[in-house]
Amino acid sequence: MTTDRPLDVQSVSPTPMPATIGALVIETAQVLRAGSRDSTLDAKREARDIIAALHEVPRFWPLTNAEALVDDAMRARALAAAVKRARGAPLAYAVGRAAFRHLTLDVDERVLIPRPETEQLVELVLERMHDARSGGVAVDVGTGSGAIALALATEARFDRIVGTDVSLDALAVARANARLLAASGALRAPVDLLHGSVLWPVRDVGLRARVIVSNPPYIAFDEAAALPESVRDWEPPIALFSGGEGLEITAQLVREAAQVLEPGGLLALEVDARRASLVAELVAGHASYREVSVQLDLAGCERFVLATRAR
Repeated sequence: MTTDRPLDVQSVSPTPMPATIGALVIETAQVLRAGSRDSTLDAKREARDIIAALHEVPRFWPLTNAEALVDDAMRARALAAAVKRARGAPLAYAVGRAAFRHLTLDVDERVLIPRPETEQLVELVLERMHDARSGGVAVDVGTGSGAIALALATEARFDRIVGTDVSLDALAVARANARLLAASGALRAPVDLLHGSVLWPVRDVGLRARVIVSNPPYIAFDEAAALPESVRDWEPPIALFSGGEGLEITAQLVREAAQVLEPGGLLALEVDARRASLVAELVAGHASYREVSVQLDLAGCERFVLATRAR
């Protein structure tokens, strides 16, 4: 005959099962619903997007990997991202990452979120350089997260890449991204990130460039109210707005680029589709440029102005 003893629950209770992707989707969706004021929010879709972005995988991955395990650190990151997303933050800021061409960059509210149009700007530069000699210096004005500069440093054959920005906060983000890529061995050329307005950091040292590329601020101040809240309330104003009806910084860049570009060098600008013709006229009216053209983006909008420095 045996004597019954009180049951030690801890000794027989199973170890808690690790969280799965499927469970995390449900939990993340609950956080989104609780914090969002958007009644049309598809919380599960948003949750899957957050989890996919954090894992750097395609958007459908959480659906097909619902049983995959998730550690505590990833769960915490997903839930924190959901809280931020529910407050209205763009997805890239919520997860702290953004895809740009073949790169994944760290981003936050100190820098613009890289856009597909800017990926196309890089492609235009690469196309122009494809049949030309390799080497030389490329300058990315208003580098922000470093997206353009780092894409050129990993895809092109320049001797040196220089990124400039008036924002020290933006340069901190760009430098962090550059360090990560340098550590991975992805950079084909050294990248220097310099503080200052437009091109004066390179003019100051007498640098000559084979390419000057930029996505400068081009939104007029009185157009702020018409911007989506996700842009107006979250992205840095210094990277969005320019005086002179949106053209002041672009005009300054065109003038200064004429002094920095080597003969035959390329000026490549992303512009406001509503003002592309004005920018083209501005460039064409400068005696230092020839072969001025306006290029369309993938939506068929006039988005880019290219020009060659006269010899």
